[in-house]
Amino acid sequence: MTATAKPRKKRTTKAEQRAEMIEQIIDAAELLFSKHGLHGVTLKDVAKSVGVHHTLINYYFDDKKTLFDTAFARRAEVSSQRRMKALAEYEKETGGKPTVEGALKVFLDTDLDLYFASGEGWKNYAGLSALVANTPEWGAELMDKNFDPVVHRLIDLLKKALPDCPEVDIYWCYHFVTGSLMLTLARTGRIDKLSGGLCCSDDHEAIKERMAVFMAAGFHEICRRRNA
Repeated sequence: MTATAKPRKKRTTKAEQRAEMIEQIIDAAELLFSKHGLHGVTLKDVAKSVGVHHTLINYYFDDKKTLFDTAFARRAEVSSQRRMKALAEYEKETGGKPTVEGALKVFLDTDLDLYFASGEGWKNYAGLSALVANTPEWGAELMDKNFDPVVHRLIDLLKKALPDCPEVDIYWCYHFVTGSLMLTLARTGRIDKLSGGLCCSDDHEAIKERMAVFMAAGFHEICRRRNA
């Protein structure tokens, strides 16, 4: 090799090329599904977006629902693992004596940080999650499969923080929490218009400053009234 010759670039393996192609397919599917839903997208649409023949999509995925479920599960795993770790660390730090606001803040802020700091893909996924959560036919099953463990982890902490609160109220309160979180993560811009620009759906810090405090107050008030 001469002094001016450049070393050859190492070729990627077939496995790496395959993994890269699958990632491109999932990215394209995630975006399309987040905008048009499961039934509004075809495998040909996904193939066109990636720039490949639709038979290649069939080679990697048995059918459209399999692709949809795979796209949904990919980021769900990242989100759940981060929150499980954060909740475990929080419980350890508090010596097993969590507060409502503390547990909610860890649960909410961990996801807010992830979705707001990680680019357009996570914003697309927020829209996809909202769509899944509002699809009674099969959405609940998909949410259960991917998110139940971390949700039950949070609820266990909330039960410790509110030992005298009926479980039914804790579950209802969580129901309201998750709805608010999904709307916030989707960043639709509706609050921007409603407030005449006073609020911004992309204002990460403003959301974190208020959300857990607001939610915790709701838990406490409902439980207080129940026990009054």
